[in-house]
Amino acid sequence: MNQPWKTDRWFASPWNYAPEAQKALSFPAEIRIHDVTLRDGEQQTGIVFRRDEKVAIAKKLAEAGVHRIEAGMPAVSAEDEAAIKDIVDLGLPSEIFSFARCMPADVKLAKDCGVKGIITEIPSSDHIIKNAYGKTMDWAIKSSIETTLAAKEAGLYTVFFTIDSTRSDLNRYMDLVERVATEGHMDAVTLADSFGVCTPQGIGMVVKQLKARFKQPIEIHCHEDFGLGVANTIAALSNGASVAHVTVSATGERAGNVPLEDTVMALRVLYGIETGIKTEKFYELSKLVQKLAGFTVPPNRPIVGDSLYNIESGIVAMFHRRCKTVEPLEYIPFLPELAGRPGVDIALGKGNGLANIEEHLERRGRQATPEQTNEILARVKQASIEKKALLTGAEFDAILKAVIGASTPA
Repeated sequence: MNQPWKTDRWFASPWNYAPEAQKALSFPAEIRIHDVTLRDGEQQTGIVFRRDEKVAIAKKLAEAGVHRIEAGMPAVSAEDEAAIKDIVDLGLPSEIFSFARCMPADVKLAKDCGVKGIITEIPSSDHIIKNAYGKTMDWAIKSSIETTLAAKEAGLYTVFFTIDSTRSDLNRYMDLVERVATEGHMDAVTLADSFGVCTPQGIGMVVKQLKARFKQPIEIHCHEDFGLGVANTIAALSNGASVAHVTVSATGERAGNVPLEDTVMALRVLYGIETGIKTEKFYELSKLVQKLAGFTVPPNRPIVGDSLYNIESGIVAMFHRRCKTVEPLEYIPFLPELAGRPGVDIALGKGNGLANIEEHLERRGRQATPEQTNEILARVKQASIEKKALLTGAEFDAILKAVIGASTPA
C-alpha cells in the first residue's frame, strides 16, 4: 500500500507514517485481542448478563474474529460457571479463558470448565496489598507462586495478572514478577493500569523494561478513568506488548475498560496494523451488548455512536453534497461500512445551512425559490430551538407545506 493513510475506506493523517513518527514504534509481528466484556465489562455497575446472554455475546465476539474471550469467573456463581462451560462447548474459533483469584481452588474451577487458559490476579502494589487486602507482599508472592504452579500442572495457559501495576514501586513490581517467573510459572504477564492513572509515556517505559527482563509475552489491561486507555494500550503495543485487553464499547468498572472498537480501528486506520478483527461487525456487536446490558452509549461515542454520521452542521452538509460522489472521505475519517454502521445522513436542526434544506428538498423531488429556501431554513432553525431537538421528516414536511404548499400528486 503506497499510501496507507489513504485507502478507499479511510483517510487518516500522512504524518502518522513520517519516518520521525515511525522510528519510535516497535509493534510485534502479531497482536492478539483479548476481550473481557463477559467478566470485567459485567463489573460495570448495574450490568447483569444471564447465562444465555453471555453465550450470545461470545458467539458475536467470535464472529468478529476476537482471538481470546475471557468468558467469566467461575467462582462468582454457579450460573457464571455454567455459562463458561456452555461457551467452551460451542467450539468457537476464539480461545476461551477464565479469570481467577490467586487461589488453587479457582484454578480447579477453571480446569473443570474446560477453558484453554486462565488469567490469575494478584495485587502488586504494597499499599493496595496492605490497605485493601490486609495482607503483605510475602502473601502476594506466595499465593502467586502456588496458584501459577497449580495452573501449570492443570495444563492451562497461565497469564499472571498484576492488579494496580502502575501505582506500584517499579523495583518492587519487577521483583514480584521475577519471583513468579522463576519460582512459579507464567506463560505471559499482564501489566494492569487498574485505575487508569498512567500515561502513554509511563506505560511505554515499563513495557520496555519488562521486555528486557522477561522472555514471556506482555499483555496490557487499561481503564479509561482519564480517557487515556486506548492511548496507553497502543503505547504498550507499540513498545512490544502483544495482547490487548478490551471490552465492547468500554463497558467496565467506573469509566470502563479500553473499548474494542476504538483500539482495533485505531490500529488499523492510524497505524496500518491489521489484527484480523472484522471491524464490520462492531456496530452490530455494540448494539447487542447495549441491549443485553440495559444501557446505551452516548450518541457521539467513537466508532459506534448513532449520531456520528448524522450531519446537522450546514458547512459539513455542504461538504457532503459536494463530495459524496467524488471523494466521500473528504469530510469523514472512515466509511461507515468499515464499522458496519448506518451510512451518512443529513439532519434537520438549529445548526443547519442551506445545504441541509437543499438535500431534503431533493429527496422529496421538491423545488423552492432561493427566497423560499431561506424561509424554510429559518423555520427549521426556529422549530429546532423551540423543540430543543432535531426535527422529524413529518415536521419538515409541515414547514414545506406552509412555505411552498403541498406537493402535487404524480
